[in-house]
Amino acid sequence: MTLPNTDLQVAILLCTFNGQSYLQEQLNSFTRQSYGHWQLWVSDDGSKDKTPNILRRYQRSAGCAKVKIQAGPQQGYVANFMSMTCQDDIEADIYAYADQDDVWEPDKLQRAINWLDQVERDIPALYCSRTRVVDSSGAHLGFSPLFRKPPSFANALVQNIGGGNTMVFNRAARDLLRQVSRDSNIVSQDWWAYMVVSGCGGQVFYDPYPSVRYRQHGANLVGANSSWVARAVRMRMLWQGRYKGWTDLNLAALERCRNSLSEDSRDTLDRFIGARKATGWQRLRKFFDSGVYRQTALGSISLLLAAMCGKV
Repeated sequence: MTLPNTDLQVAILLCTFNGQSYLQEQLNSFTRQSYGHWQLWVSDDGSKDKTPNILRRYQRSAGCAKVKIQAGPQQGYVANFMSMTCQDDIEADIYAYADQDDVWEPDKLQRAINWLDQVERDIPALYCSRTRVVDSSGAHLGFSPLFRKPPSFANALVQNIGGGNTMVFNRAARDLLRQVSRDSNIVSQDWWAYMVVSGCGGQVFYDPYPSVRYRQHGANLVGANSSWVARAVRMRMLWQGRYKGWTDLNLAALERCRNSLSEDSRDTLDRFIGARKATGWQRLRKFFDSGVYRQTALGSISLLLAAMCGKV
């Protein structure tokens, strides 16, 4: 039996903003990780509550070598995460995104590393997982959707299967993201990571095990897509045209890094762009031919209906 690698240095990338209510519990879950070879990098985006005090107290407890705290760009959470992703002086073998209000299961890092360590170091690799959804008090509410189809660029163009709070990726993936992301206007750091790694010859693994307790509360910037109500909200956004605007942003960003995409990915991208430009029944046929897909039958049907109406 192959023993797990215990020498890989992990950089946990945590973004905070007015997170005093739940931050300490998340920090405690880092301490409880079965894999202990990590360093925490925190980018605080100008918190006005007790968040900075909580972070400094944790830093004093863990040590300044273990916990690094810096000021964020104060341009929103996506810009905050991407600024750390592209930060030259954060050097590690493995990188993990973290939200301020979740709780990691004790084996979260170890499970990710077990898979990442099987991939050649020069191949970009991205791990993500299902989540357990909890309420403000930590009580179980359910699970995020269980995705069964394989991750791919054709899926990533129309759907993100990995929440950023679950994502762990190797140095090759980080170097790729740093190379193609500077000055790019993207929808979210997690969807972008899925598109870039899957589109540029990397490997993506979706773990059905819920390694993160994803907290739902009134101040969430992005909610879990785990209930019929949440899905109804997303359907309304689709028909209002917001999804089409997101797709426009993603495609513009992908065009900037077209030369980094694999030949197959460029072909898929061109067919998807062509389908969006088509009209009438030609649009439906070209969407079928493009190969893009969502993870569920209902999702794929909704995608085709929206495509017919020019909402994709």
